[in-house]
Amino acid sequence: MKKLVLIVLALELAVCGCGNNTRLTTVTTSTSGNWEAQMIGGMGPGLNFVTSFNVTSTTGFTPQPLDITGFGFFNEGACFATGNDAETETGTATLNTAGSGAVTGGLTYTVTSTTIPGNVLTLTSVDGLTGTSNGTTSTAGTLSNGIVVGTWKLASSSNSSCNAAGTFIMCQGTSTCTPP
Repeated sequence: MKKLVLIVLALELAVCGCGNNTRLTTVTTSTSGNWEAQMIGGMGPGLNFVTSFNVTSTTGFTPQPLDITGFGFFNEGACFATGNDAETETGTATLNTAGSGAVTGGLTYTVTSTTIPGNVLTLTSVDGLTGTSNGTTSTAGTLSNGIVVGTWKLASSSNSSCNAAGTFIMCQGTSTCTPP
């Protein structure tokens, strides 16, 4: 009976050890810098913007908050005001990095008007984030050539002309980009 207990215990330790080894193959990836978002459909072109944000050490298991350091509309239209502190921005990202360096994931980004109450622009991409990472199993990588595609929605509780939806593309640090 003692031999059976020892064999079962040894098998359990072996299985747990294998589980831990799979964690060592996780590649973490971070991103920062300027991203340009282009809205398509609805009143989309009037909502294009550039933003700067950081995401630190994302392993893809849970969405990580964006540390948004800059934001500006190219043309905010009638639904958002101009000037500093005219809106607040929040978001999250998930970056899954394969051993080959290919990155996939998702992103949410929300812009809420503070000077024109009730207007909220939300960009959502569940699995539309792609790029490459230079990370390894022992070092965190940096995302490059990042592209995000998804849907956007502008909702207003005070102005029905500020309700619209469409698709978007957001590119990391490039002046032009195309969907993957």
